[in-house]
Amino acid sequence: MSQLINNIDALTLISNIVLMLATIVLYQSFAYIQNKSQLIWLNPMLLSIVAIIPLLLFFEFPFEEYYHSTQFLSNLLEPAVVALGFPLYQHLNSIKHQWKALGSILALGVILVIVISFTLTIVFITIPKIAVSLSLKSITTPIGIALSQQLNGDDSITAFAIILAGVFGALLGPSWLNLIKVKSAKAQGLAIGAASHALGTATISKISYEHGAYGSLALIICALITSLVSPLLISILSIWLL
Repeated sequence: MSQLINNIDALTLISNIVLMLATIVLYQSFAYIQNKSQLIWLNPMLLSIVAIIPLLLFFEFPFEEYYHSTQFLSNLLEPAVVALGFPLYQHLNSIKHQWKALGSILALGVILVIVISFTLTIVFITIPKIAVSLSLKSITTPIGIALSQQLNGDDSITAFAIILAGVFGALLGPSWLNLIKVKSAKAQGLAIGAASHALGTATISKISYEHGAYGSLALIICALITSLVSPLLISILSIWLL
C-alpha cells in the first residue's frame, strides 16, 4: 500500500514538473516572438492565456488541477512584484520631493476609478455584486480578490477584470498615452501603474527605469489607498445608487 502511495506521489510530482516546464516554454516562446517582432500586441502573457485555455478545454483537463500543479509559478509573483521596487529605490530622492503631489493625484485617481466603475455598472447592468467586483479592477490580484470577498463581490469576476486591466494597459497604455501627447516618463509610469498594476508596470519597466519607478510607486500607493477607502466608498455609493 505504501509503495502504491509513493508511486502516485512520484507521478504527481512528475506531472507537476512537466506542466510547469510546458508553461514556461510556452511563455518564453511567445516572449521570444515579441522580442523578435517588436510588436507590443504580441504580449507573451496574453498569448499564453489564449493558448492555454483552449488546450485545457480540448484535453478536458480541469483548471483547478492545472492551477494546483503550477502553483509554484504563481508563488513567484510575490518576489517578482518585490523586484519592481528596485527602480523605485533608484528614484527615491526625486520622489521624496514630490510625495504630496503624487499622493494626492493617485488618491484622486483611485476614487474616480471606483466611483465611475461602480456607477456605470449599476446603470448598465444593475447588479451590485458585479459593480463591486469591477470597481476593484485596478489593483493587484491578491488585494483585489480579498477586498471583493470582504465587500460581497464576485472574486472570479474581480480576478478576470484585473487580468484584463493589466493586459490592456500593457498592450495599449503606452501607445494611447503617446497618442494624447502624454510623453513624460513620470506621467506614463504613474498612469500605467495606477490602472494596470503589476503587469502594466512590468511592461513599461522595459522602456526605462524611470517608467518602472513611477509605475511601481503608483501600484503600491493605489493598492494601499484602495484598501483603505473602497469599503467606505462602495458603501456610500450603494446607499446612493441602489
